[in-house]
Amino acid sequence: MRRGVPEDVVVAGTVDTGDVRITRGMALFLLAFGVWSWLLWPTFLRNILGDEQSWSDGAPTAFLWVHVVIAVVSLVLGTVIGVYGLRAYRASRRS
Repeated sequence: MRRGVPEDVVVAGTVDTGDVRITRGMALFLLAFGVWSWLLWPTFLRNILGDEQSWSDGAPTAFLWVHVVIAVVSLVLGTVIGVYGLRAYRASRRS
């Protein structure tokens, strides 16, 4: 049942694909993406924090805030994608 719709009712514009299958290779790719995000973005953030454009009389600039937001969003997405990859990899080992 999809969001309150009985199974025998076909909703226009939708396709039921059944279970989602992710190959082991794709799972490893997603996991590697998550790991890569955690290797790349903290280093980027350290470099931005040390950049003279990031500070004006000791106060953070818009340059800093924009890059901090980009780094935080990228870390969150990398974590979510990496967790999906890990879960898919574990599931592929069981089947």
